[in-house]
Amino acid sequence: QVQIIETGGDLVQAGDSLTLSCTASGFPFDAWVMGWFRQAPGKQREGISCIGPSSNGIFYDKSVKGRFTVSRDNAKNIMVLQMNNLKPEDTATYYCAALGLYYAAYRCQKETYVQHWGQGTGVTVSS
Repeated sequence: QVQIIETGGDLVQAGDSLTLSCTASGFPFDAWVMGWFRQAPGKQREGISCIGPSSNGIFYDKSVKGRFTVSRDNAKNIMVLQMNNLKPEDTATYYCAALGLYYAAYRCQKETYVQHWGQGTGVTVSS
């Protein structure tokens, strides 16, 4: 069965860096678009980044562009989100998502296109 596990969430201070990892199994990871969504307290879940199967297409929401970097290792079925210069508004639960075979930036922002979710990992950024 499909398993998606996020790790790396923590409590950090503004300006710090943090690395989130997503390990997936049960579907053809190397053929699927993978993404990161987050949900802040009291807000809707939003897509912040995704990466095509061969890392050939990469999307960042404007809220994280220039600070966050997504990457993947298909040999290990792992996707990583490197988060730098964290801000209090980055506080959220971060979810790893499997979006299927087709990469398009608009699909990275819509929960509708997510086929499998991880359980989430919490990131808290104090000011």
